[in-house]
Amino acid sequence: MKFIKFILAGTLFGIIMTKSEAVSWYRIQEMFRFQSFHMYGIIGTAVLLGITAVYLIKKFRVRDIGGNLILFHDKDKAYRKYLIGGTIFGLGWALTGACPGPMFVNLGSGYAGMALVILGALLGTYLYGLVKSKLPH
Repeated sequence: MKFIKFILAGTLFGIIMTKSEAVSWYRIQEMFRFQSFHMYGIIGTAVLLGITAVYLIKKFRVRDIGGNLILFHDKDKAYRKYLIGGTIFGLGWALTGACPGPMFVNLGSGYAGMALVILGALLGTYLYGLVKSKLPH
């Protein structure tokens, strides 16, 4: 019962994603075809909210649930790996019509085919873990 607030937050996230149609394969395909502003509006709102949250966390020196100060570390300047990783992520998103959060929301909404997408994502993550030390970082 200690983590009930996380379960409730995840449930609320799923409801919001479903009601805003952010988990809709149709909406995601509209976005990748530049036919609608709907998803760009949702993503833009999330980016602005994230920027605001990080600013406030830094300004007020917020601590995590364990009492540790939340710190942000600068990323290195090797943009190539971010471009490659982002491209792979985007291709997977475009092909499946779902990124990691909505995959689970869609599964919970009754789209059984998402189980295959989740399995593929887990397999890809596992394979990356196996070859990570051999890749240039």
